[in-house]
Amino acid sequence: MRCIEIRQPGGPEVLQLADRPSLVPGPGEVVIKVAAAGVNRPDVLQRMGAYPPPPGASDIPGLEVSGTIMSVGDGVSPSRVGEHVCALVTGGGYATECVAAAALSLPVPRGVNLESAAALPETCFTVWSNVFDRGRLVAGETVLFHGGTSGIGTTAIQLAVARGARVVATAGSDEKCRACEALGASKAINYRTGDFVEEIRAYTDGRGVDLVLDIVGGSYVARNLACLATDGRLVQIGLMEGTPTAPVDFRRVLGRRLTLTGSTLRPRSVQDKAAIAAGVLAHVWPLVAEGRVRPVVHRTFPLAEAAAAHRLMESSDHIGKIVLTMP
Repeated sequence: MRCIEIRQPGGPEVLQLADRPSLVPGPGEVVIKVAAAGVNRPDVLQRMGAYPPPPGASDIPGLEVSGTIMSVGDGVSPSRVGEHVCALVTGGGYATECVAAAALSLPVPRGVNLESAAALPETCFTVWSNVFDRGRLVAGETVLFHGGTSGIGTTAIQLAVARGARVVATAGSDEKCRACEALGASKAINYRTGDFVEEIRAYTDGRGVDLVLDIVGGSYVARNLACLATDGRLVQIGLMEGTPTAPVDFRRVLGRRLTLTGSTLRPRSVQDKAAIAAGVLAHVWPLVAEGRVRPVVHRTFPLAEAAAAHRLMESSDHIGKIVLTMP
């Protein structure tokens, strides 16, 4: 098989095309002939040496793929061979073959091609588990999504709107704000030119939002808490500002009965992620099949141009997902 290796930690140029032996599935696993693979921020961190694969995971980057099941391991029905799937994986996505847990290999939703399907697993699993399971967002509530034009942001906006919530999003340009609104956000805030805390207070008549999904951390934590209404929830899923700590005024937490929580996805067990997969299949896939939630693919690159895909990811000039296609 052809794959992308990280020869040593560094810039995009360390991503090199290589050959490796074909894969064999273990118990409960499938091997997918990959059509496309999503590119995600954790791939960049792994390339830089800041986010090593969990024990037992492939050293090849890539956390989501789409393609066709070519072989199955013990405990998996042989009838799945030939099935078109998209899968969440712990690594190995930047390759023409990829091993995936059968329980995390979901049928491609109706009306979605394989190239676009590669943009679904990481964002849909993340949004479903953090916004709806952990964050408990329900119809009629107001939610703030930071990074509204990221892969997670574009998915979160559409899914929250489809399920009856009102969405506020932040983005780094007026163009990106317009993209958020085109996806269904009721309000988009350019964080480079406006104070999102003050704008949310004005937009909600001082009440605040019920939920914040944040990928930034650091200095955003106190500001996020200031945005929350009574009984509001802050769900932290990233630390893009780079610091693992932040000051918290617990008087605000106590006075407004706030909940602070967060999660990561990659290190969790297959059993944990299978429970998320069941929720995605039951609640998200029908909305995708109806066209109410769609994968937003900004650009595709051939596998051999993975370095260029990473440069685009690091520039933050994209809206939605970046996808690698296989030869």
